[in-house]
Amino acid sequence: MSSVKERPIANLVAEDERSQCKITIVGVGAVGMACAVTILLKDLVDELALFDVAENKLKGKTMDLQHGSLFFSTSKIVSGKDIKISANSKLVIVTAGARQLEGESRLALVQHNVNIMKSIIPPIVQHSPDCKMLIVSNPVDILTFVVWKISGLPATRVIGSGCNLDSARFRYLIGEKLGVHPASCHGWIIGEHDDSSVPLWSGVNVAGVPLKSLNPELGTDSDKEQWNIVHKQVVESAYEVIKLKGYTSWAIGLSVTNLAGSILKNLRKVHPVSTLVKGLYGVKEEIFLSVPCILGKNGVSDIVKVNLNSQEEALFKKSADILWNVQKDLKF
Repeated sequence: MSSVKERPIANLVAEDERSQCKITIVGVGAVGMACAVTILLKDLVDELALFDVAENKLKGKTMDLQHGSLFFSTSKIVSGKDIKISANSKLVIVTAGARQLEGESRLALVQHNVNIMKSIIPPIVQHSPDCKMLIVSNPVDILTFVVWKISGLPATRVIGSGCNLDSARFRYLIGEKLGVHPASCHGWIIGEHDDSSVPLWSGVNVAGVPLKSLNPELGTDSDKEQWNIVHKQVVESAYEVIKLKGYTSWAIGLSVTNLAGSILKNLRKVHPVSTLVKGLYGVKEEIFLSVPCILGKNGVSDIVKVNLNSQEEALFKKSADILWNVQKDLKF
């Protein structure tokens, strides 16, 4: 006797079970789940895989997403505490790691999270050798370097989320100050995703009008309008959110999904993400820092060579030196 399934459905073709576009998110904490929700709402993939070692939490969060399947177009959501669940991923988003605590710098997290990367990255590459990796865990610049070294992948396929969110915050705050939507405000934060990030005031513009042409002191200590406070707010934003709610998540999830879309859809949009900058702006070491990069199906395909003024270049080099002083002593 035929089953209930077989009665209304006459199968004509054997389906290929392999996904055409799969993302794996490593770590289902607040950041990982913010990435998951925003990726699902953007309909970027036909399969979303979640990996975490906390089995009950992982199962509960997966069920919670699956129960909302009616409201998005991703056909398959899977999870497991065995990294094999990530097999055949086009993009692996790494959010796993110790959470940044109130008052703690991202650099203080480093060695603990390096050890986590050592345990998860090799099997991920084994199961998805052609994937791109998007590193979100902090300190993101150093961990992107670590993942590059551990994975054996080309530097172009190991990308740190870097200053994509910093630049979004920068544009939002500029827009608030001008009364203009952030999409119409253009400006970049480069360097380290932390306290030594570099605001490129020389390039800030609205509709092509450089603000420095209207205020030559823009962003300096001599600026009577105190635009430099905007960058201080960018740097302090994460600390403030952590102080108020205990962690950051939603803005990071939106930023990561923005990057994932550019990669998976081969949009070739420019994003300030963390990439290998040896040879740029006087950097001689193998350091990953954010510079404007073109993202597409191959990861970082190009770097946009921004003309920095002497002060900006000095700050970028200082950012590199800060990272190198930590990175050179890492054990992995």
